Amino acid sequence: MSWTRGQSIPSASLLMMQNWEEWLTHQKAVLPFSEIWTGEIENWAKTNRMKYSKGKHRVLHPIGMNNPKHQYRLAVDLLGSSAAEKDLRVLVDNKLSMSQQCVLVAKKANGILGYIKKSVASMSREVILPLYSALLRPRLQYRVQLWAPHFKKDKELLERVQQRATKTTRGLEHLSYEERLREPGLFSLAKRRLGGDLINAYKYPKSGCREEGARLFSMVPRVTGQGAMGTN
Repeated sequence: MSWTRGQSIPSASLLMMQNWEEWLTHQKAVLPFSEIWTGEIENWAKTNRMKYSKGKHRVLHPIGMNNPKHQYRLAVDLLGSSAAEKDLRVLVDNKLSMSQQCVLVAKKANGILGYIKKSVASMSREVILPLYSALLRPRLQYRVQLWAPHFKKDKELLERVQQRATKTTRGLEHLSYEERLREPGLFSLAKRRLGGDLINAYKYPKSGCREEGARLFSMVPRVTGQGAMGTN
């Protein structure tokens, strides 16, 4: 799998396989030293008057699945390997784990929260909650449907940021976390992620993503009566 930072490469490029099965089949079929033909990318770069740099391309070798870790060339340049790569502010490692991304997001969010606490004179709800909604929560939710945490430790790490933010609000500091959320009408980050997942799941069969949704979901005829109650 090849990773390119900051550039939009044509989707037909051989640098990205469509799925893991195709990728594994390709890996077994190629020679020990694999070379990628990049004529399409070169034409794209010339058309857009851009040059691709060797330093902006890395090969991310996923761990496991008997990965032979072949070396790749981009034109005449040998591509280096990387244990983790960041693109569109999302960090992915070679374990396909989002733990490093969660740590990075929590660190930056805590830094923003500390800056807010030092910069404002009042910790009232009218001051803290708008700042939290405008500056801190977007950091915790940026593309979260892509990097949503799977491990309990990562979920708790992100949730603690919101716990700190609500605890700094005057009048809420002595309440439990659930009460601090209920009082101003907030939701936990886990519930907000679930809501985002449900919205995306609805978009696939109902909106502009129907073609992709047809490959992901199979529509079941609606069942009414006692049969429906039994399947829930």
